[in-house]
Amino acid sequence: MDIEDLKARLLKGERRALARAITLIESTREDHRAAARNLIGGLYGQGNAIRLGLSGTPGVGKSTFIEAFGMMLAERGLKVAVLAVDPSSARTGGSILGDKTRMEHLSRHPNAFIRPSPSRAALGGVARRTREAIILCEAAGYDLVMVETVGVGQSETMVADMTDLFLLLLAPAGGDELQGVKRGIMEIADLIVVNKADGELKSTAIRTAADYRGALRLMRSRPQDPDDVPDAITVSAVTGDGLEDTWDRLSSLDQWRRAQGWRERRRAEQSQKWLSFEIDEGLKARFRANADVNARMEALQAKVANGDLAPEAAAEELLSLFAN
Repeated sequence: MDIEDLKARLLKGERRALARAITLIESTREDHRAAARNLIGGLYGQGNAIRLGLSGTPGVGKSTFIEAFGMMLAERGLKVAVLAVDPSSARTGGSILGDKTRMEHLSRHPNAFIRPSPSRAALGGVARRTREAIILCEAAGYDLVMVETVGVGQSETMVADMTDLFLLLLAPAGGDELQGVKRGIMEIADLIVVNKADGELKSTAIRTAADYRGALRLMRSRPQDPDDVPDAITVSAVTGDGLEDTWDRLSSLDQWRRAQGWRERRRAEQSQKWLSFEIDEGLKARFRANADVNARMEALQAKVANGDLAPEAAAEELLSLFAN
């Protein structure tokens, strides 16, 4: 594979080159990983997209919202990329976006790029590939990179650690449902968007947004937030009402954080976390490939399983073998 040619075509914004580059970084073959490192190294720091994390409860209309929101921006001339993060695929082989027919119009728009999550990938692998895919999308000239998470366990926090802004999409609900939203995700959300604010649900959606707005103001105050953040608003992905307001709020917040230096600091912290992650993953891979470790592993696992040896003692013996 000619990496320099791929790099040149990607920098020109070719969607086919972007798709091929992401396929390369998803590969676990050692020669492909080496090529991927070469590619990412030559593109790191290119582009200036807004990185938007997005999560939502099941049935909230996430795909409908992403398509309507993405189409609005694409029609304005902005380039929009959608990446999916789905840690559950490690167990089920499934994917959030599944197939692109769920976003039929957006997937065909020349200003859009949609990439479903690779199947059967561990959480760490998904994190690595998503970070690299963001770098590739930015280098290809995309203005907004949306990273969608299915909302399983650590996935929201993981996505928040690789994006600039985080949007939480919720359905119209009553007070009981408000209690069910995890405090953790409320703490990372920059904007809560209550979808399906149309027809009979419109008044419920307005009340729901007011409830969330009150809860957010009580529980959160961060130096990287201006006075009107976080907030909760209503939107209808079906009618389009509220989509422009959503973009105006997100882009205004991004501009404010850039001007205040918060985005630069945030990205620096994220890069340091990425470095630590790569060191951890690299050490684990080398440990598992070590011949001395593998020669003793089975016997020590049996002793631990039988209760003859404490896990900590077994781990210490294996780590000593690895270190020597």
